[in-house]
Amino acid sequence: MCIWFGILLLVLSVFLAPHEARAPGNEIRIAAAADLKFAMEEVSEQFEKASGTKVNVTYGSSGNFFSQIQNGAPFDLFFSADIEYPRKLAAAGLAEPGTLYEYAIGRIVIWMPADAKVDVARQGWKSLLDASIEKIAIANPGHAPYGRAAVAALQRADIYKQVKIKLVYGENISQAAQFVQSGSAQAGIVALSLAISPAMRDGKRWEIPAEMHPAIEQVAIVLKGAKNKEVARAFLEFVKSAAGRATLARYSFELPERQIGQRR
Repeated sequence: MCIWFGILLLVLSVFLAPHEARAPGNEIRIAAAADLKFAMEEVSEQFEKASGTKVNVTYGSSGNFFSQIQNGAPFDLFFSADIEYPRKLAAAGLAEPGTLYEYAIGRIVIWMPADAKVDVARQGWKSLLDASIEKIAIANPGHAPYGRAAVAALQRADIYKQVKIKLVYGENISQAAQFVQSGSAQAGIVALSLAISPAMRDGKRWEIPAEMHPAIEQVAIVLKGAKNKEVARAFLEFVKSAAGRATLARYSFELPERQIGQRR
């Protein structure tokens, strides 16, 4: 009941907006971290049905999007897999003031195909040292927050030096997952949100303890260059709503207990 009441309020807010914000053919453009692919597809579909607005989402690494936005890429919103890129955009005057919002805390897992001989759920970190694991896929830590989290966790587990030669890097966390799915790598450290998606849920996985890496604080922001700021804000409000939060939770995104400005 509360979820649908929230959607109703959202619909009213969008359709009471100025006429140009709801003109035929209107759309918003979102740059989203690759770990959001399945969750964002659901959220976008829900918003489209509620508002009549077309949601066009491009997925990739947060670092690459940061560079593109700095160079004028035409996005209305940025859903980053970390907090630093949106903060830097805000500091540079490239984001709408007051729109910084932490929408989730991400988790990482070791993932292997269902037919893997290694019992990753039982062996945990030791599974990556098995002789049958020749390649381990992670996102590129140079520009992907999930890749940085993977490296930090390997270092904390004190096996980074042993497995470094096995590491192969995906452009983003989605590509890293594809490497394992395709057999190009025998294991991967991927986002939990991808590991439980329809294409990967039958595989083997072990959740890496959250304390073994810096928190993956995922933050969204409305961009200064947005052509349709009112609808972009409405989409962000929808993500904040009970319906939006419920969708993110279904993909195992943890919801922060407090927003950034409320922390001490």
